[in-house]
Amino acid sequence: MGSLVVSKSRTCIKHLCTTWVVNPLYFRPALACLPQQNIMHAVRFIINQQTQYYSTKGDKQAHSRVSKEKWFTPRTRPAFPNSVFTAGTAKRTAEYMKKRAGADTEEMSNNTPMRGRGAVKVALPNHPLTTSEWAKFKESSSKPERFEMQMMEGLLAANADINIAKSLLVYVVQDKGTLSYELLLRYLTLCVTGGHHSEVFDTYDIMKTCFKTLDTGASSLFVKGFSQTERWREALVVLEGMKKALLPSPRNYSDAIAGAALHGDIETSWMLYDELLELGLVPNQDTWQCLFQSGITQRGQEDKLFSVLSYVRDNQIYPEEPLIQTIKAWFERLLLTDSWCGIILCFSGECKNCKASLESIQLTEEEYAELKDKVMKKVIEGSDVFKKTTPEELKSFKSFVKQRPSFDIVIDGLNVANTTPKATHSETLLAVVSELEQQGLNILVLGRKHMLQPSRNWDRQNMSKIKQKAHCFFTENISEDDPFLLYAALHSGLHCNFLSRDLMRDHKACLSDSATRRLFFKWQRGHQLVIS
Repeated sequence: MGSLVVSKSRTCIKHLCTTWVVNPLYFRPALACLPQQNIMHAVRFIINQQTQYYSTKGDKQAHSRVSKEKWFTPRTRPAFPNSVFTAGTAKRTAEYMKKRAGADTEEMSNNTPMRGRGAVKVALPNHPLTTSEWAKFKESSSKPERFEMQMMEGLLAANADINIAKSLLVYVVQDKGTLSYELLLRYLTLCVTGGHHSEVFDTYDIMKTCFKTLDTGASSLFVKGFSQTERWREALVVLEGMKKALLPSPRNYSDAIAGAALHGDIETSWMLYDELLELGLVPNQDTWQCLFQSGITQRGQEDKLFSVLSYVRDNQIYPEEPLIQTIKAWFERLLLTDSWCGIILCFSGECKNCKASLESIQLTEEEYAELKDKVMKKVIEGSDVFKKTTPEELKSFKSFVKQRPSFDIVIDGLNVANTTPKATHSETLLAVVSELEQQGLNILVLGRKHMLQPSRNWDRQNMSKIKQKAHCFFTENISEDDPFLLYAALHSGLHCNFLSRDLMRDHKACLSDSATRRLFFKWQRGHQLVIS
C-alpha cells in the first residue's frame, strides 16, 4: 500500500481520495512509512485523504476561538484658499484612500488570513522539518493548541518556502490524523500568493472532488490562482459558481479580466468588464490598468478605453500613479498611429492639427441655468428636504439671501472651524473670514445656532467679530447646512465660490441623471475651495 501512496500517478491518488478514504486514521501507519524526502507526494496524499470530512465553513473550534497667524499669513500661505481639485490633490487623495483601504485591498474572505500588521510573529524554521522535529518545535511553543495555525500564518506572512508548509501539513496529519479547513485554506493562500501554480492545481482538483461547493475565500483564491496560468479559463468556471451564492467582488472580476487579457483574449476581458458594470460594481484601478495595457499592445480598443476615461471623470475617481503611467503610455502609442492626430495645444486649448478644443472647466450660461434648476428641485426642494430643515427655516433663508447682494464666497462654518485642532473653532473661523474680508469679498458664513452659545470653542467676542465682517445665517442644530450652502452659492451666480472640505457626494447622488451629475461636478470642480 505504501507504494500506491507514493506513486507518481495522479489517477491513483484521486482514486484513493474518492473511493478508499473512509477513516483518516486508517492511513496513519502508511504515512509513517513515507520517505520524508518525498514531501510533494505526501502532501498530495494528505490533502486527498482528509478534505472529505470538513465543511467549507471550517470546524467549530476554529470559529469559536498651528496658530491662526501662521496658517493665514500671506508670506507663508497663499492669500486665497486652494481648490479641492488643484494639481496634486488627486495624488494626495489617492494615497489617502489607499491607506484607508489598507496595503492589501484584495477582498477574498473573512476566512482568508490577515497579512502584515495583524500577522502573528513567531520563530519560523528556515527549512522543511521532519515530524519529530516539528514535535520538538511544538513542545517549546507558548500556545501549543494554536501551534499549527501560528506556524502557517507566520509562513504566509513571511512568504516562506512552500516545502516548509508541506512538511508542516505532514506533521499535522501524523499528529492529529486530520487537517482543519482553516489550516488548508492558509496553505492554499500561500500557494496562490507565492505563485506555486502546480500546488494550486492539485488543491483545486482535490477540493472540487471532495466538496460540493467552495466558500468565498477558497473561490476567490482559485480565481486569482488560475488567472495567472494557462488554465485561466477555469477561473471563469469558478466565478460562475460564485454567482450562484453571492455577488462576486470587483477584485474577483479584476483577476478574471487580467487572466483573459494576459492570455490575449481581449473580447472576454471586455465582456467581463461590461458584466461588472451591469452588476453595479465599481471597477478597481488594477482592472483599468490591465485594459489600458492591452490597448498598448493591441489596436481596436480606442472607443472602449475612452469610455473608461469618461467613467473615471464622471464618477470623480482619482487615478493612482501606476494607472496614470499606463494611460500616458497608451496615449503615446496612439500618437504614433495614423488614426490619431497628435494633440498640439496652444494657450487657447485648441489642437493645431484637428482644430478640436479641450472641454472648458467653466459652465456656459445655459449649462449653469440647467444645473441651478435641477439642484434647486432635487436637492434644495426635493422630497426629503424637510428631513434636513423645516418649511419655515427654508423660507426664512431664501428671504435672507434675496435681501442681500450676491455673495462672492459661501463658507461652511462648522467644516472650516474644524480644520485645525491647535486653535479653538471660533479662532480658526475668524482667521479665515478676516483673510477673505481683506480681499474685499462679500462673504456668507453658514453655521448652527449652538455656535452662538458661549463656550471654550465658541468665544463670544470672536463670533461678534465674524458677524461684523460677514453675513451670517445660523440654522437649527438639527438642520443640515449643505443644502443651504448650495442654494446660496448657486443663487449668487457663476462668480460665487464656496469653502468646504465636504465633497457633496450625497447631494450629487440626489441628481437623477448622469448628465446633471457631470454638470454638478464640473461646477463644483471650478468653484469649491478648501483650507490647505
